[in-house]
Amino acid sequence: MSSAPGPTIHGAWVDDPGAVTLVDAHHHLWDLGSNRYPWLSVRPEPHFFLGSYDALKRNYLPADYRRDASRHNVLATVHCEAEWDRNDQVGETSWLESIHRAEGLLPAAIVAHAWFHTGNAAEVLARQAAFPLVRAIRSKPVTSLSPHTMTPGAPGTMQDPKWLEGFARLEQHGLSWDLRVPYWHLAEAAQVAAAFPRTPIVLNHTGFPWDRSASGLQAWQQAMETIARQPNVHLKVSEFGLKDRPWDYESNREVVLTAIAIFGIERCMFASNFPVAGLRIDYDTLVKSVSRMLEGFSDRDRQRFFVGNAARFYRLDGISGP
Repeated sequence: MSSAPGPTIHGAWVDDPGAVTLVDAHHHLWDLGSNRYPWLSVRPEPHFFLGSYDALKRNYLPADYRRDASRHNVLATVHCEAEWDRNDQVGETSWLESIHRAEGLLPAAIVAHAWFHTGNAAEVLARQAAFPLVRAIRSKPVTSLSPHTMTPGAPGTMQDPKWLEGFARLEQHGLSWDLRVPYWHLAEAAQVAAAFPRTPIVLNHTGFPWDRSASGLQAWQQAMETIARQPNVHLKVSEFGLKDRPWDYESNREVVLTAIAIFGIERCMFASNFPVAGLRIDYDTLVKSVSRMLEGFSDRDRQRFFVGNAARFYRLDGISGP
């Protein structure tokens, strides 16, 4: 994908025909020595979607991201909350603002965390919204481990009146919502999107198509079609890793092209989900694989997918697309 040379997070332009110019719409940073992430230290996640994640239990800082992304022209990044200690929801945002002051466009925007249904939800959301880089909130609703164990209306779910009351505050603060749920919850999420049409929403990780059987893919596709009917919902084309299985180009190509066909290229954006995606694939191979999957798209559409859509959704000053 061609683009005129310009500033990147590396400080230099990668002059290589295989290099992709991009905005990374979703990645994480963490410093385990200075900050507290229970899932990476004292409280392991027993149902982590990629299985063992011991390899993530190390610092991942701007220098690490730059090393991973060094073969591509990353114009800016969006940091998504990384499950920092929930007793200090604003602490992560303050730390990331300091990273931005030192590192520039890594990150250029922050997806912060705030619960919607707790007693202090309004206060925490207001404090998060006051940070200059905060563009969105990722607040994971209560979900089930399978389609057969769902508990609609339970506290913290997307039907919980307290949760919906908190969600309504996003519009008041001019924030969008990063939605992260398994595909069997997408019909519920579509109802939320319809009830709050002025709140931009972006679905994380391609709706998690974990079941790659014919019936599993059909169920995922139907769920994706349901939520894509809501025009305020966008899609991060990211994280195709599967539990206990290697990263497979052909299987993931089917997922990517199906998802883009459902949402339309104008609502889709690239996101790496590094370092988590690194459990299955390296950054360079990931970017080149997705770029190869989009070979049939026009240069304009590829530029929208890799740069323009994320820059527009997260309101990244100075970065534009068609």
